Amino acid sequence: MERLNAMADDLRVRGAAQVATIELDANDIGRHEAIVAHAEQVMDGLDIVLIAHGTLPHQPSCQSSVSATLEAFNTNAVSAIALLTLIANRFEQQRAGTIAVISSIAGDRGRQSNYIYGAAKSALSTFTQGLRNRLARANVDVVTIKPGFVDTPMTTAFNKGALWATPDVVAARIHRAIVKGEDIVYTPFFWRWIMVIIKLIPESIFKKTRL
Repeated sequence: MERLNAMADDLRVRGAAQVATIELDANDIGRHEAIVAHAEQVMDGLDIVLIAHGTLPHQPSCQSSVSATLEAFNTNAVSAIALLTLIANRFEQQRAGTIAVISSIAGDRGRQSNYIYGAAKSALSTFTQGLRNRLARANVDVVTIKPGFVDTPMTTAFNKGALWATPDVVAARIHRAIVKGEDIVYTPFFWRWIMVIIKLIPESIFKKTRL
């Protein structure tokens, strides 16, 4: 909460008319309903929701532990799907709104280096795809955001190279996608074409790579 309050103060200094914060363990699914209801109350209704939480699990640890695997999957997929279900029902009823969800390019193809994280993001992307199809008739946009490598605290331990983006660049692209009500967004843009190539590699060859 200390960090949230500091961010809220910064937003107010920058001119935000209204800022509210509340602490949530995303895996505490029993609290989701109360959290969404609280947001509706303090914001006088909801028109845009951005789901932007997750962890980058340690692949070797998950490989040797069922509990670590399930915890990673719950954090990166199940908790978001639970929140999305509550929000989707509200937006469908009010027949308006935009739901944006940060998934990942990791969900486009399973790779030995991060397939547990990738499997969770793949589930999330597929869920949002179905949700987008369902809610289109209710005038609700569902935006699936697939970032590539982003220089954030979650990726501090990684060596950074030419393919890495800054949070500001990614944030600007997410904002534009929400305003325009886009469907699936790769950011930076070149990841769309990189993933097209990766998905086209035959499985007989791909399984021999060390990606």
